[in-house]
Amino acid sequence: MADVALSEDLASRAEKVRRSGRRDSTFHGLTASAAIVVVAIFIGLIVSLVLGALPSINRFGWGFLTSDAWDPVQERFGALASIYGTLVTSLIAMLIAVPVGIGIAIFLTEICPRPLRRPIGIAIELLAGIPSIIYGIWGLFTFAPAFQQTVEPWVIDVFGNVPGLKDFLGGAPYGIGIFTAGLILSIMILPFISAVTRDVFETVPPMLKEAAYGLGCTTWEVMWRVVLPFARTGVVGGAMLALGRALGETMAVTFVIGNAHNIQKSLFAPGTTISATIANEFTEAVGQYYLSALIEMGLILFFITFVVLACAQLMLRSLERRAGT
Repeated sequence: MADVALSEDLASRAEKVRRSGRRDSTFHGLTASAAIVVVAIFIGLIVSLVLGALPSINRFGWGFLTSDAWDPVQERFGALASIYGTLVTSLIAMLIAVPVGIGIAIFLTEICPRPLRRPIGIAIELLAGIPSIIYGIWGLFTFAPAFQQTVEPWVIDVFGNVPGLKDFLGGAPYGIGIFTAGLILSIMILPFISAVTRDVFETVPPMLKEAAYGLGCTTWEVMWRVVLPFARTGVVGGAMLALGRALGETMAVTFVIGNAHNIQKSLFAPGTTISATIANEFTEAVGQYYLSALIEMGLILFFITFVVLACAQLMLRSLERRAGT
């Protein structure tokens, strides 16, 4: 009887192992399928963009990237003005939002009274839930007129005659323009930077900060020498996430950038971005080359975003290697 019971127990265990193996195989299959679907979507997106952009690529070649001409009637197209506007507005947004976002994260994790941390954090994160078109409407009808009447005239008067700055901060106060679009973008990406940075700061072991305070370090020294070096990978990752959002933002930028297909030195002058150009003109694109030029601009934006994220990954790996050494 003991042998029979032992054999039944062994058979039961073997069946459980087989069922567990089948479940494990099913799990691996589902996860692999999900990864394959993502890769397939990525490849399909690239292929569709390339096929749609082929007429424009064959006709304009590399000149499409170096020309700022945009004449649908004569079918003369160039993406340089849109590329310039995309990069400059994103750069302005990052220069403003990154230090402010890191400052907010430092305040919430180290300085803010504990009862106020959650309400202030939620209020900042709610900015990410506001639709971009609301930012655009607010920027066009409220922010841009006030900016035109107060800030821009003052900046032009102060810096308009300074060598090296008069070309970038001079000109006429339009209200709308590249700088205004960059400011609106900085407000839109601020919640992403501050939220990610705050969460990364909270992962810093308390004993490291307590040891630094015990050695007599100030709050600034603790944040600069302990917290930021420990969390720099997460901070850079949050900044790159925000940059990806800034590069592809459409509606808010379309409202306030002015939608002018030209390149001017003044940051207060109207301009355009790749996404704004596509949003404004896609429904009016008549003719093979007009539509193909817009699709090629989408392909360029895809490539720019891909390059930026790839560089961010290389930067993160470099930081990790330096931290390891």
